[in-house]
Amino acid sequence: MACMRAFAALVAALFGVSAPVLARADTMVDVELVLAVDVSYSMDLDELALQREGYIAAVTSPEFLNALRLGPHGRVAIAYVEWAGADEQKLVVDWTLIGSPSEARAFADAIRRAPLRRVYRTSISSAMTFGADLMEGNNIRGLRRVIDISGDGTNNQGPLVDVTRDAVVARGITINGLPLMLKEASGSLLDIGDLDIYYEDCVIGGPGAFVIPVRGTHEFADAIKTKLVLEIAGVRPPPAPLLRHASAAEPRVSCSIGERMWMERWGN
Repeated sequence: MACMRAFAALVAALFGVSAPVLARADTMVDVELVLAVDVSYSMDLDELALQREGYIAAVTSPEFLNALRLGPHGRVAIAYVEWAGADEQKLVVDWTLIGSPSEARAFADAIRRAPLRRVYRTSISSAMTFGADLMEGNNIRGLRRVIDISGDGTNNQGPLVDVTRDAVVARGITINGLPLMLKEASGSLLDIGDLDIYYEDCVIGGPGAFVIPVRGTHEFADAIKTKLVLEIAGVRPPPAPLLRHASAAEPRVSCSIGERMWMERWGN
C-alpha cells in the first residue's frame, strides 16, 4: 500500500493530476464497494470504452456526490477491478476514499489513465471471489460491503456461479448486477437471450440485492449512475421497470447454462 501511495504521488507530480486518496487501515466508511467490470472478448472495444466512461461519469456526477452526504461518515471506499477468465482479475484502481468532488475526480482520472484490455473467457464466480478477498484484506471498516458485477455473458469458467454467490453472501457481502444486453442474441451456442433473468436468479444476492439491465448504449451511463447512487445511499426507490430484485423462487434458468454451452461448443 505504501508503494501505491508513492506511485500515486509521483503520477500527480509528473502529470499535474490529482492522486486518488488511498484508504488506510481501520478507515471507517459507509460502504466498501468493488466495481467488477467485464473485459472479456465478447465485449468489443467500443463497448469497453463505453463501459469505462459510464463509470467515470457516474462517480463524478452530482447525484453520486449528493448520495455520499446521506451516510453517517460521508465517504466510501471503492476499488475498480477488471475481470474475464478464471485467472484474469486485475485491480486497476486500488481502494480509494471518496468523500468529495476532488477525490471523485481523482478516482475517475485513475480509471481513465489505465489502458483498455480484452481477455478470454468469462468467470463471474472468480470475479466475485476476487472482490470478496479484496474486502477481507483491506482493513477498512464499512457499514455495508457490496460487489457490483457488470458483464455481457454467463459464467463459463471457474467455480459454479450460484454456489460462489452463496458463499460470498455468507461473508456478509451483497452482490448487485448490471447485465449488458447491448446486442441481440445471435443464436450462437454461447448466447443467452435472458441475461437479466440469469443475473437475477444466479448472480446477485444479499440484503437488498438488485439488477439493472442495460439494453441500449443510450441507457448505459444513466444505469451505472442509478446503480451507484442506490449502492452508496443504501436506499430503495419505488418499484420501477428499470430496477429488478433477486428472484425468491426457484431459478428460471439453469445457473450452469454458460458452462454447458461452452462444453457443447468446445468440449473443455
